[in-house]
Amino acid sequence: MTMPILLFAAGLGTRMGALTADKPKPLVPVAGDALIDHALKLVGPEIGPVVVNLHYHGDKLRHHLAGRDIAFSDESDAILETGGGLRHALALLGGSPVITLNTDAVWDGPNPIDALLAAWRPEMEALLLTVPLANVHGHKGRGDFITDPDGRLTRGAGQVYTGLQIVRTDDLMNIPDPAFSMNVLWDRIAARGGLFGHSYTGRWCDVGQPESIAIAARMIGHKDV
Repeated sequence: MTMPILLFAAGLGTRMGALTADKPKPLVPVAGDALIDHALKLVGPEIGPVVVNLHYHGDKLRHHLAGRDIAFSDESDAILETGGGLRHALALLGGSPVITLNTDAVWDGPNPIDALLAAWRPEMEALLLTVPLANVHGHKGRGDFITDPDGRLTRGAGQVYTGLQIVRTDDLMNIPDPAFSMNVLWDRIAARGGLFGHSYTGRWCDVGQPESIAIAARMIGHKDV
């Protein structure tokens, strides 16, 4: 299945402290590779166009990704958050539905994008990849969503959202705020019964804080870290 993808890379990375004083969080290395390169390894040749959004130290991300078939959605003027960032990138993405992927995580197991595409159904408005707490590493939350027997999501301390989704973008134009979280769109979709989840069978590490770097490296087999 061919589908466009947006990689979220415009955050300030403040939880990383000194590690992001001179570079954006997607360039923080884990086991020898920048976080954004771990994310891009998941993007198969059938996925595209590939778009990366930019804000903090965006020039360094452009330089790092130079020569690759990637378009850039420039948010230098203002932080738009995830929902606003997706809307800002729509002209580059060229269609709906869209895959979005956070770039501050590392995965161990089946390709999560392939797993999500296999679970996608036309009647869905959004399909979020979640992971059971037993398979979560480096994350301090207690869970984000509970899945009902039909696969629909409600808020609650169940599984953790991994930062990967497929979402229809039509309703983005009906949200008046220039900057807003994906949570705003999800709540609108959930009210219509269109918010679904799929549980990932592998392991996932949230690399949002410095102590998670070594946890992620060990998870993917770097025993000397």
